[in-house]
Amino acid sequence: MKNFNIAVIVGSLRKESYNLKTANALISLAPESLSLEILNISNLPMFNEDLEATPPNEWEEFRRQIRSADGLLFLTPEYNRSVPAVLKNAIDVGSRPYGQNSWNGKPGAVVSVSIGNISGFGANHHLRQSLVFVNVPTMAQPEAYIAEATGLFDESGSLINDSTKGFLTDFMVAFEQWVITHATKY
Repeated sequence: MKNFNIAVIVGSLRKESYNLKTANALISLAPESLSLEILNISNLPMFNEDLEATPPNEWEEFRRQIRSADGLLFLTPEYNRSVPAVLKNAIDVGSRPYGQNSWNGKPGAVVSVSIGNISGFGANHHLRQSLVFVNVPTMAQPEAYIAEATGLFDESGSLINDSTKGFLTDFMVAFEQWVITHATKY
């Protein structure tokens, strides 16, 4: 079976981020055909079209990483019922310059992780709206809303909740099939 390279974009910059911990758990639970790598979006200068004449090296490298990926996995916390600015900035940087959308046609999935019981529902769906516009076919089912994350990990950041581990394993199997189905269409 083909090995698919998956770019993982984590929308939280916090060192002890539950989204980052969940991303690492997903990497460990992924089927063998998926090779996942977390892309650093913390160093991307804010998008400003005036900079396109001489794009920052960070933009160019990020766009190259997205173009070379076979699929995309997004993890987001919820800030004010939306995604963090750093995640929206990454989407904007990857979608430009006009006509050179690095995201185009890459199959994706969204996981929202929250310490509350609403589990980032608003951010999850807000992110999906942006992904529609940049033409990322996003897996609809299973949906992944991870609530009350404070009780899911041990002190070392390992996922300790068996129910969540089972769900995330099933999610990654479904995502593998989504990537297999859609990765070769563009």
